[in-house]
Amino acid sequence: MPKKYPVEISEDAEWDVAQFHARIAWDKPGAADRWAEAVRDQMLSLNQLPERYEVIPEADQFSAEYRHIIFGNYRIIYRVEHDRVVIVRVIHTSFTLTRRMLPEP
Repeated sequence: MPKKYPVEISEDAEWDVAQFHARIAWDKPGAADRWAEAVRDQMLSLNQLPERYEVIPEADQFSAEYRHIIFGNYRIIYRVEHDRVVIVRVIHTSFTLTRRMLPEP
């Protein structure tokens, strides 16, 4: 049986989800709720085999190894730290991740 990792969702990631939810809900409240629930499911799925997703293309900018889940038009950015997974941001796929968008671990 694979190792289980606790998943921690940062305040920045929570804020990102809330902002995207609000934008989607402007026109489609039900769709926004379903989207937010599906994003959380994706995040929590990282409790098993978190390294199954690829390292982000912008990796050379950062001292830590960040990975991402591509979920529709969104990227769930996270890092694996010893015995836990930390979700750091949720961004639109049209954005390039920059150093100022991520806290240093």
